[in-house]
Parts: sequence; structure tokens; C-alpha cells
Amino acid sequence: MNDSVAQTLLLKTSEDVVRMRQAVREHAIGLGFGLVDQTKLVTAASELARNTITYGGGGEVKVETLAEGERRGIGLTFSDRGPGIADIALALKDGYTSGNGLGLGLGGAKRLSNEFHIVSEVGVGTRVTIKRWR
Repeated sequence: MNDSVAQTLLLKTSEDVVRMRQAVREHAIGLGFGLVDQTKLVTAASELARNTITYGGGGEVKVETLAEGERRGIGLTFSDRGPGIADIALALKDGYTSGNGLGLGLGGAKRLSNEFHIVSEVGVGTRVTIKRWR
């Protein structure tokens, strides 16, 4: 697979989450990810996509192929222009939710990823980047 492959998908509806899950799985299969790693990546992506829609009012995800030497992976960057997260450390704690969820989304996505980075500014939006390496 070409190292510069990237696509951006809109996230506004639950149908967009389904399409994003399929695209991420296909990308992972194309890079030779095993079933367990595919499942971890798709699960993390689902949680973050739902957060983007539910709390961020919608946004987008950039799906890209990563290459570091011989290592290959997938990077996903979720962006929204929602209200932002005032306390990221609190938001990452299991059980914390600002809505009606279980409070496992951000922390769960972090545990399912090899790399996790979040930037959020109140009133501006949130950007979460995860990476999973093969």
C-alpha cells in the first residue's frame, strides 16, 4: 500500500460512523493487520467518532497510512469545532461522562491505541489523534 494514502471522512450521522468503521477496517486489512489489531483499531475509532458527533456536534476523521522505517501503521485524526473539553485529565478517567454514556470512550480509545494525543480548547473544538502499529 502506498505510504501517502490518506482519506478524510465526514462524521455527522450514525451512518457516517458505519462508513468510517468499514474504511478503517479495509485500511487495516490492506496493511496486513491481524483480526485482534483490526478490532482494537475499529473499536477505538468507533468511540472517537461517536464522541465527535455526540459532543463535538460532528466533524471529520482523517485516515492515513503511517511508515517509520520498516514499521507500518494507521493514524486516525478526529476533529470537531464543538465546545471543547475543559479538563482533559478528568475526561480520560473511566466513568466520567459529560452526557449519558458509560464514560469509557476516551480512556478506552487510549488503551486500544499504541499512541494517543488529544488537544482541546473550550469554545474552539477538539482534535484526537490515535496510531496503531502493525
